[in-house]
Amino acid sequence: MSGEKIFEGCFAVHKPQGITSADVLRDLQRHFNPSKLFKPWLDAEKDFRKKESTFQKNRRRNRNKKIEVKIGHGGTLDPLATGVLIAGVGKGTKSLNEFLACTKSYETVVLFGAETDTYDRLGKIVRRAPYEHITREAVEKALDQFRGKIMQRPPIFSALRIDGKRLYEYAREGKMPPVEIKSRPVETVELKIVEWYEPGTHDYKWPEQEMTGDEKMIAEKLLDKEAELPVENEAADQESSAASKRKTPPPAESPAQEDQEVAKKQKVSEDNAAQAIAPASETEPTTSDSKPEDGSAEQTDKSRPQPPAVKIHMTVTSGFYVRSLAHDLGKAVGSCALMSELVRSRQAEFELKPENVLEYKDLEQGEEVWGPKVQKFLEDWERKRAAKAEAEEQAKAGE
Repeated sequence: MSGEKIFEGCFAVHKPQGITSADVLRDLQRHFNPSKLFKPWLDAEKDFRKKESTFQKNRRRNRNKKIEVKIGHGGTLDPLATGVLIAGVGKGTKSLNEFLACTKSYETVVLFGAETDTYDRLGKIVRRAPYEHITREAVEKALDQFRGKIMQRPPIFSALRIDGKRLYEYAREGKMPPVEIKSRPVETVELKIVEWYEPGTHDYKWPEQEMTGDEKMIAEKLLDKEAELPVENEAADQESSAASKRKTPPPAESPAQEDQEVAKKQKVSEDNAAQAIAPASETEPTTSDSKPEDGSAEQTDKSRPQPPAVKIHMTVTSGFYVRSLAHDLGKAVGSCALMSELVRSRQAEFELKPENVLEYKDLEQGEEVWGPKVQKFLEDWERKRAAKAEAEEQAKAGE
């Protein structure tokens, strides 16, 4: 070993749209492995493994794999989402669980009038509903039922496992899940409208693909069943024993369906890596012989005014699905809705500011650009941890 400084710890990356959290880790590792900054870490790891006993070496998974910089993340972000993604390097990976239980802040854009299987714009439309009646005042009022401690249902087509199979796999097979999707306790610490978009004032759009066949039938059944279930708000339950019910969206219009084959890949939830992860689909439309007839719903939609949208800021606890909030908000105003955009602006003490996060574009500019920034972030992390440990020791001594 050279005796050079070994850099370890946690820092924040500004994740761009269109890639998974796992993609981010692979890119970081690809740049870190040949770097000068992490050469001392790799040398120390190689030296440590040389001293291991044969028994210890045999216990290692992938023991014959090339040694790479150890790296993990403290909570996934959807491919659709951007913002703060916590990365841990070396011993910093042991601290990542701390970020799963902390509060997080998000900004999301909710688009009204349609709902998809994934509750966001990367999914396929299951159905649509009238939206002309929706106003900012109606949305403001509806948000009240999502503040504080509530029970929230994960997306109906998520990666939650039921009897060893993910929920979205049941839908693809045209089957109903064998058990009901249960709600989970979450808390909304802060929830407010940042911006209201009147029809014709924004560029947010519904996805173009429509769900068809057995998959659509199962989706509609699940959505109808979900709409019949009561809103479970702990604060409201304490005030009244009568369970309030969410409004069921008006009957869906019947747009002409185009039979499409899609390449669908799993994505991960905006929330945390310790809990079940929610998927979504990135779809690639193919050609179809099915064409809308004159007077079809597709042409009618084009003649209708653009649906309204709203940007919402929220601070929430672990396990919260922002996509579920968007979906449920549509029901609460007597329509449908989907999540069109998502930014995680804060996780624990890491805020989305240039001086606090590693910009993704810095990686491609070379170590001379990203190296000093990552080094500073890890040094800051080490100082904070040392100060915290010292404070805890002083507290113990004073007892």
